[in-house]
Amino acid sequence: MSREMTILATLVVYKVTLVLIGLWARGRTHNNADFFIAGRHLGPVVASFSYAASSASAWSLLGLSGAAYVMGLSVLWLFAGLIMGHALSWFWVAPRLHRIAHREGLVTLTDFLALEGDARCRRWITWAASGMITFCFLFYVAAQFQAAGNSFAATFDISVTESVVGGGVIILIYTLLGGFWAVSMTDMLQGMLMLLAALVLPVTAFLEVGGWSGFWQGLEGVASPSELSPTGPNTGLMALGFVLGTMSVGLGTVGQPHLLARYMALRDQRSVRIAQRMAVLWFIIVLGNMILLGLCGKILVHQAGNPENLFFILTEQLFPTVIGAIFLAAVLSAIMSTADSQLLVSAAAVAHDIMGEPNEGESRLKISRFVITVLCALAIVVALTLPESIFSRVLFAWNALGSAFGPVVVLRLAGLRLRAQSIVPAMVTGFGLTVYFYLRPDSVGDILERMLPFLLASLMLFVFRVKHTERKTT
Repeated sequence: MSREMTILATLVVYKVTLVLIGLWARGRTHNNADFFIAGRHLGPVVASFSYAASSASAWSLLGLSGAAYVMGLSVLWLFAGLIMGHALSWFWVAPRLHRIAHREGLVTLTDFLALEGDARCRRWITWAASGMITFCFLFYVAAQFQAAGNSFAATFDISVTESVVGGGVIILIYTLLGGFWAVSMTDMLQGMLMLLAALVLPVTAFLEVGGWSGFWQGLEGVASPSELSPTGPNTGLMALGFVLGTMSVGLGTVGQPHLLARYMALRDQRSVRIAQRMAVLWFIIVLGNMILLGLCGKILVHQAGNPENLFFILTEQLFPTVIGAIFLAAVLSAIMSTADSQLLVSAAAVAHDIMGEPNEGESRLKISRFVITVLCALAIVVALTLPESIFSRVLFAWNALGSAFGPVVVLRLAGLRLRAQSIVPAMVTGFGLTVYFYLRPDSVGDILERMLPFLLASLMLFVFRVKHTERKTT
């Protein structure tokens, strides 16, 4: 069997599996609570792997290895920031948010953001948050479609348009069928495939360069002095700015609606504790090994063309045709199935948050499914008409959501009583500044884009919080 036919056969099996999971999940989906957070019955294994997969997605396999190929050793600050961010989110945010969500019957992150204040104020918070989520996730989902489209186009000699549309339709089918149950189960499968890829391919590449001695000698032979420096070409205050800016990407972890939904959907506190360790260990292995792959790729592949294709180049070079084809097909399928969580959260922002929930029947589910269809179509259009670096597009959406929602999440869970009237201005400040700095030429380590909006939004909420003396008089 040819390489292309082997890949195609594996893809067919994988896609049939996804649709079957969607059909199974359909039987467990009766209302919006089931559709958007699995009826609050998610177990720790499914929660941790689906969280990891929906967070890491195409950018970790393709973007992070490509970033390591280009940046060299300084990419390790990005790894450190992401691990600290996910650890903070799981060990500090998760148990607190889980308790509040179960106590208050919350379905989405927007429900949490609009927890206090009068009806008019909550409505403003809901509309602002929903608009930001929908806007950012159009680019987030488009990045996943773009990654899958480029990969399939290169493998099967078909156009990028056909690849993007075909992948989007498959994702749409199983998301429509089973909602959060289907998304979580397919993302768990994806997370396991990504873990397998991150164990097998980087270790094989590492052995290919000759282990530790061959790795360091090879890297010194091909890398520039700046690529061997922990701060890149930066020194002094520029180096400090680079380190802080690169690590601050971890701040965005606490403001991602599709990730925080896993905390709200977990069954109980015991499940939270088990999932904490599993998820953080997954990130250490996968992100660390993909950086190792990028550095090994620098030794093995001198001209990668597009660095984000390094994963596929090394897969083809290091594995026999049949094994490499099956492995590549599985990972390509995993990349394609990443957009589902973002589509589901975007649909929740419209169908649940904005439209409200006057009833729990099938009519509300039909609206949710219609919204997902429209959003999927728009994401396909964005992927085809506004091509951009996967890494850049994902980081923009990540930073914007993190700066808009992260300060509210952290300060409220820390026990501060926030003034409801200050939440929308703080969210707009965090989101708007991220967009402004993103559109400007990159600063050192993007410190302005990744850190300043988050800090200013947090400061605004803290200054205008409800103080203890005010509580006593009210």
